[in-house]
Formats: sequence, structure tokens, C-alpha cells
Amino acid sequence: MQQDLLIAQLQEGNEKAFERIYQLYATSMYGIIFSIVRDEKISEEILQDVFLKIWDNAPSYDSDQGRFFTWILNIARNASIDKLRSKEFKNKRSDLKDYDFTEILETSSNASGKIDAIGLQKYIDLLGPVCKKLIDLLFFKGFTQKESAEELQIPLGTVKTKNRVCIDKLRANISKR
Repeated sequence: MQQDLLIAQLQEGNEKAFERIYQLYATSMYGIIFSIVRDEKISEEILQDVFLKIWDNAPSYDSDQGRFFTWILNIARNASIDKLRSKEFKNKRSDLKDYDFTEILETSSNASGKIDAIGLQKYIDLLGPVCKKLIDLLFFKGFTQKESAEELQIPLGTVKTKNRVCIDKLRANISKR
């Protein structure tokens, strides 16, 4: 498979392979990052950091542990959440509560196209409103389970249970494809 060769070359430090990886995945990663931080300039900065991490950590990628796309998606998500949890973003938390990533996915904006480039829309559409909101808070906005419980005004135990159920539904939907 051509992607496996490209990844192997990346792991060996091949700059051309890295450029090709960037071309293939930058738009999708930017969409995920933007959906979390909601700021173009900061999203671009995080995107650069993410690809530096991909370059630096490429030898640690193991295809037996999961798909390459999932690996880089986790790097992007974690870098974005780290930024959200930084001091400078703590003061902006209330602004984030006004947005919902599902609204972005459902609009025809430029960011929407970038996010849907990774195929999230079809899986999001299959989830109920409770799962959408919970996944929005926990995975796209970087809320802790406790913060999500406070935001949704439900017990922490309920958040934990619903999170597990929602993730199971999402996994089932993805595995059906």
C-alpha cells in the first residue's frame, strides 16, 4: 500500500514524505484544531506545532496500535486541548460555551468544509442530541467530565455513563462503514 510506504519513509526522516503527509492531512487537522480553539491564527500556530510533533515522533508510530490518521488526529486534538487549558484560554472559557461544534459542521462555512474533510459529519448525524453535546464538551472543547457535568447540570456519574454509551455508539457507527 502506498500510504504504508509513505509512513515508513516519514519514519526514516524523509523530508519529501513529510511534505506529502502535510499535503494529505493539513486541511483535516486544521479543521479539527479550529473546531476546538475557534481562532484562525492560533489554529495555524497549533497546526505547525502538530506537524513538528508528527515529524519528531514519527518513529514512535506503530500501525499495530491504530491507523495513522487516528494517531495524528490525537496529536492535533491533544495539542488543541492543551492550548485551551492554558492560562490564556481559561479566561475565554465562557465564550467557548456559546459555540457548539455541531453547528459548525452543519453550516456551509469554510471551516465546515475543512472539518468535514475528515468525514465527521456522517457519524455526528447518527448520534442523538445528548451524545452530540457531550462529545462536543469532552472531546472538542476539552472540558473535563466534572466541568461537563456542571455545564449540563447533571451528576458526574451520569456524564461518565453517557460518555461511555456515546463513545460505544460512535465506535459502532464507524465500524459499520
